[in-house]
Amino acid sequence: MKRHTMSHLMSSLSALAIITLPAAAYAQEAQAQAEEAPAGGLGEIVVTAQKKAESIQSVPISIAAVGSETLAAYNVTTLQALQGSVPNVQIDNFANTPNNAVFTIRGIGVIEPDPYAGNTVSIVVDGVPQFFSMGALLDTYDTNRVEILRGPQGTLFGANTTGGVVNVVTNQPTGEFGGYVRGTYGNWNRFDVNASIEAPLAKDLVSVKVSGIHTQRDGWVTNVWNGEDMGRKNVDAVRGQLYITPNSDLRITLQGEYVAARNGAPIVVNGGLPGEGNYVPEGTFWNGAKLPMYRSPCAVPNQPCKAPDKYFSGNNEVPDQSDMTTKFFIGTINYDNTPLGDITSITGYKNFTLFEYTDQDGTAKTNNATRRRTKGWQFSQELRSAFSAGDSFNAVAGLFYLKTNYTHYQMYHLDFALPGLIQYNQQDQGTESFSAFLQTYTQLTDALKFSAGIRWTHDSIDARSQLDTGLGSEALTSPDWDKFDVTFPGSLDVGGKKSWSNVGWKLGLDYEVGQNQLVYASWARGFKSGGYTGRIGVAADGDTPYNPEKVDTFEVGLKADFLDRRLRTNFAAFYTNYRDMQVAQIYFDPATNVQGNRILNAAKSEIKGFELEVQAIPVEGLTLRGSLAYLDTKYKSFLYFDPVAATFIDLKGFALQNAPKWASTLGANYTHEFAGGSSIMADVSWMYTGQKFYTAVVNTPRSTIQPTYYVDALLTYYGPDKRYSIGLWGKNLFDKRYISTVYDSPGYMGLVGYAPPRQFGVTVGYNF
Repeated sequence: MKRHTMSHLMSSLSALAIITLPAAAYAQEAQAQAEEAPAGGLGEIVVTAQKKAESIQSVPISIAAVGSETLAAYNVTTLQALQGSVPNVQIDNFANTPNNAVFTIRGIGVIEPDPYAGNTVSIVVDGVPQFFSMGALLDTYDTNRVEILRGPQGTLFGANTTGGVVNVVTNQPTGEFGGYVRGTYGNWNRFDVNASIEAPLAKDLVSVKVSGIHTQRDGWVTNVWNGEDMGRKNVDAVRGQLYITPNSDLRITLQGEYVAARNGAPIVVNGGLPGEGNYVPEGTFWNGAKLPMYRSPCAVPNQPCKAPDKYFSGNNEVPDQSDMTTKFFIGTINYDNTPLGDITSITGYKNFTLFEYTDQDGTAKTNNATRRRTKGWQFSQELRSAFSAGDSFNAVAGLFYLKTNYTHYQMYHLDFALPGLIQYNQQDQGTESFSAFLQTYTQLTDALKFSAGIRWTHDSIDARSQLDTGLGSEALTSPDWDKFDVTFPGSLDVGGKKSWSNVGWKLGLDYEVGQNQLVYASWARGFKSGGYTGRIGVAADGDTPYNPEKVDTFEVGLKADFLDRRLRTNFAAFYTNYRDMQVAQIYFDPATNVQGNRILNAAKSEIKGFELEVQAIPVEGLTLRGSLAYLDTKYKSFLYFDPVAATFIDLKGFALQNAPKWASTLGANYTHEFAGGSSIMADVSWMYTGQKFYTAVVNTPRSTIQPTYYVDALLTYYGPDKRYSIGLWGKNLFDKRYISTVYDSPGYMGLVGYAPPRQFGVTVGYNF
């Protein structure tokens, strides 16, 4: 296949499947769609949401997909850059642990930084589920597409997908020579270089591909202690792939990736109030600080926090260091047309080390700080077969095995509570999971299809957590950082072994009303595994396991093209019954002056909502898009014991965390082609996310995240045959300042994180 033909095919496969985009790069996706579309119409988009290649408009799932050209043109280097662009999907992190992903889909998510809490949204990379949330805000480079599946996906993707799945597909080798190089320069001294090259070693037999990225920028928060910037980023990543095709039915891909992130330390903004343990008065100077203490963004009691025009924090205690190293290996074998069907084997292994310091009070005062290190690894093996029986029945059946382990320590200095007070927490947890699954599709009539799937899973966990408390005088950077001068009695050593077996399923009907018009209904049962709390403060937090949670989601939807595919309307409405819900809580225990952590099995909650997505091409070259998402979440029964107030609170009717009621987007794209094959594209996007609550079970005012409004834009010129390009881009063009995360700990302080300010730059690219 010729180089430009292959390029066009890959562009078509990665075309945009949603009407809400991370911003302006929609135009390139629209161009890719046009290649497969009727004259002037919207094109077909191919996804693998059901572990087979098919048009997104024929998949009876609420699914969004962002293609490679959008990711590249808008300089999306992590999954978090997609926040706000996909209806009913929140992509966040913790302020004081930015390497930890917080994905919430349709109100279902885990807001807890340490690995013991698990996930409700599974991040899958080239078929390998990422067990750990640490590092799950992936560095996206040479990525073909990101598919976001909303609702339980337990049949095909396994446990811990009660909210949904983020399916990341990298660009795979094709056996043909080709590649690209791109460079970006922007404000905050941003500098990116990413490139890819593939070269056949033996024609139609062996090909090798290497891709990589370097990205760096300064931070946009000022340290009041020394006047320097905080939150810098510096990441290098490389991926190598070997593609072997002994014959037309057998394809083997071996790939390995190495990522080295050498970033600035996590940023904590002090949202304290007078009387709280970590409150520092505005205007005061500490430890020879160059700048005075900033005003608390949560200075007004019983009101939401508010981001200032200029971002400040403080770090006088620890090095400005957050280092994460990741090694990731995948072996994929596809063997088609065997007596057992089309066989796929996916073997995955990943290990990582995260080491970082954090000034936990976010000031120039010596109040509290941490030294943390986490080491983790996972091994997984999936073996599945896709087979058919006649023209009306096909299925996917398989086995899956996963084994993981992590060790973690945190040395925590709590000088604000008592000078020299330290806590040393160690965690060691291992898990093992085995499952068998079957997903079937039966064509009842030419237009009506019935799908049924089931998955049995057995999970086991072996967990141990220790906590020592005492007094110490060694700095966190000292060789004797783990030394205690005095150890208090009552050290904790808790944990245990536990196993669970669960069954999930999915039943569905879809009916083709007309050409390119599909209606569907489904019932899906999903579950999240149980576990043990690892970061303990008091014995009760870690001596008993928390149990699995279960969800039942009922969904109806419509996917339809009209007006010769110039208008596309996708709609999904759903109801979720959520039982034994796991709720992570971080609290301050005034009786012991220590921080407690626990996961509760809340009794029951329910979630209702819808997603509406529309695309239209009113005239040649112009594409309009818009979306509207609604979410109604509430506890149906939850009698919660507040350890600070020492009383029970009935949370019936309270909203779930990280679940904004309304979200919407609007966008327009215009592309014009010149004689000679060059073209220019302009795009603008507006994104709105409504108010939500974050990391406070009782939804306090301080845990409120304000509504956000963002405008992004892009202007790009392409040379003939898209051989080269130059583009101007901007995110948050009106420089809105927002709170992005708040952890509300009454009596301690509010830990606040800020959303990025305006970013802009220029990107040049060359394809060969």
